[in-house]
Amino acid sequence: MWIYFILLIVEGALRKWVLPGLATPLLVVRDPVAIWLLIFAWRNNYLPVSIYFYLMVFVGFCALFTTLLLGHRNLSVAAYGCRILLLHFPLIFLIGKVFDKEDVIQIGRIVLWIALPMFLLIVLQFYSPQSAYVNKGIGADSLGGGFSGALGYYRPPGTFSFTTGNTQFWSLVGVFVMYFWLNMEQVNRFLLIAATIAFIAAIPLSISRGLLIQTVLSGFFMLASIARTPRLLGRMFIAVLGLIIIVALLSNLEFFKNAIDVLTSRFDDAKGSEGTLDNTISNRIGASIFEPFLNPDLPFFGFGVGMGTNAGAKLLIGRSDTFLISEGEWGRLIGEMGTVLGLTAIGVRMSVSLKMLYQAYKRLKFNNLLPWIIVSVSFQAVAQGQWAQPTALGFGVIMGGLTIAAMRERVSTENESEITA
Repeated sequence: MWIYFILLIVEGALRKWVLPGLATPLLVVRDPVAIWLLIFAWRNNYLPVSIYFYLMVFVGFCALFTTLLLGHRNLSVAAYGCRILLLHFPLIFLIGKVFDKEDVIQIGRIVLWIALPMFLLIVLQFYSPQSAYVNKGIGADSLGGGFSGALGYYRPPGTFSFTTGNTQFWSLVGVFVMYFWLNMEQVNRFLLIAATIAFIAAIPLSISRGLLIQTVLSGFFMLASIARTPRLLGRMFIAVLGLIIIVALLSNLEFFKNAIDVLTSRFDDAKGSEGTLDNTISNRIGASIFEPFLNPDLPFFGFGVGMGTNAGAKLLIGRSDTFLISEGEWGRLIGEMGTVLGLTAIGVRMSVSLKMLYQAYKRLKFNNLLPWIIVSVSFQAVAQGQWAQPTALGFGVIMGGLTIAAMRERVSTENESEITA
């Protein structure tokens, strides 16, 4: 599982800089690890006993059958699409069963260490032209791996294949930064301060509205925890004061002020083209649900699993820069698998997210804040994360698994997460 996590972080770097000639096969570099984990768990009778686990596997096999019988009938595309349901989704529960709260805290410390060089990398990417080595795209593409931002600057991808990976990584960093500020005895304080500086500076450097929104959401979850754990009020005050001081110090640095201007411009540009932020969010969610139904030719069992992915489009029509079904995740699921199977898959993912949220809230009663803060990022990553993209899939699996694992105390099995039942 640690290998799965490490490969998630370095997957893009391997495809861009280390082994660009193997960029395509490295797209599924974590799949063999997932297969090995599931086989090992099955041989040792350690597969999670979860209705969600078995229901999604059932949907995956049904989708594979209907795709080959009635859909696009391309075995490679179908296998690529089904691996999401059959290989990666089950790992959420396996991670939650094998790891516990102490393992999650250890991953949190590692994430803070990784944040330091990652910050230096995105600074270089932000201020370097797209032709620079640090900005090479997949397969050493000289056009660059950044994505349009604002004021002539591009959104840096970090070590990931695309900028969404960078956004999700820093969202995870933010979760652990907030948690450790409330539990400073569990981490090196110099590391925490350095990672906090990196995290705050990374928000404007990412030019990502999603990261800013996610940070605000995680902060809201942190503040909301006071209602159940009032003993944290003093630590919360120290944490907020520390964050204010760090922001004030960063505001005196030219590179940070410039990044703030770029992010502000990004919001203004998006408002002009997409409307207000509220409208953008609601339109994307609504389109994600209803877009497939606007197609009068949508078959009952969909067009075939895997067709809505970029890799599937590349195999089917020779282009990966288009969405054959829907850019939204829920729309992709319905378009690929049809109304019944698609809505079932959506229902499973939503049910898992809602149960994680409920169980994480219950843990606040036992002064376990960790799952509550992690679920602030894992809820959306599991429920509606764009899993057609391998990096988003990996973060959805990791975040969901860590949420469940954080509910399990190592000293006792009595408080094991009920989500595995």
